[in-house]
Amino acid sequence: MSPAGTITLAGKTVSRLGLGTMRLTGPGTWGPPADAEAAGQLLHDAVHELGITHLDTADAYGPYSVEELIRRTLHPYPDSLLLATKVGMIRPAPNQWRPLGRPDFLRAAVEASLRRLAVDRIDLCYLHRVDPAVPLADQVGELRDLQAEGKIGAIGLSKVTPEQILEAVTVAPIAAVQNCLNLDEPDDPALRHCAAASIPYVPYRPLNAGTLAHGSLGEALGWLLGLGPHVAPIPGTSSIEHLRALVDACDQQLTDGGRG
Repeated sequence: MSPAGTITLAGKTVSRLGLGTMRLTGPGTWGPPADAEAAGQLLHDAVHELGITHLDTADAYGPYSVEELIRRTLHPYPDSLLLATKVGMIRPAPNQWRPLGRPDFLRAAVEASLRRLAVDRIDLCYLHRVDPAVPLADQVGELRDLQAEGKIGAIGLSKVTPEQILEAVTVAPIAAVQNCLNLDEPDDPALRHCAAASIPYVPYRPLNAGTLAHGSLGEALGWLLGLGPHVAPIPGTSSIEHLRALVDACDQQLTDGGRG
């Protein structure tokens, strides 16, 4: 059984509950996790035991260390697994993030992610952030060119407005939008735009960086899943016990007649 049911994302049918991997790093999203073996075991159990078939990562996580951890733990990857990564962010220091969307940088970042993940094509590659110093058409256009070369399967956008989505789709098809959404931050006009445009919407920080995890997981996840069949949350955790609780909460939502 797929946690929270299934959704078609970047051409694959995957679990609606995905796994965000930003927490599989050191403090400040910097360097490897304190217990790399436990982090690898979490990835293994998520995919091979719990049925999660949507993993979300980024070259900026670590930076680079999470992509390397995924390869060491899961390669060769199951055919059912969708690997999504993100490019377009640089990390000057712990807890520091800066967008960089120059086409040559995006191309170099995609090539590096291909090597770290040991794949010929990235299933789903997001523009991690829109760089205001570079025309959006140039940023999406470079990802489109990489897609035409077979190095990217599908293109996504992260932290964008409806206006930016409308601009991007004039350059290339957009397979997913990843924005922040949770019960504490419940308003995002891109959610409704994606529903109308039939674009999957992937909420990051669905438990508000853990603050909602102390309440009812079922309530927090059920609210998101109830927003529409195009919604596919990617909670992050470094605890396998917490991940099991998330999967159980989704299963309970389905059992109780929740949307899936």
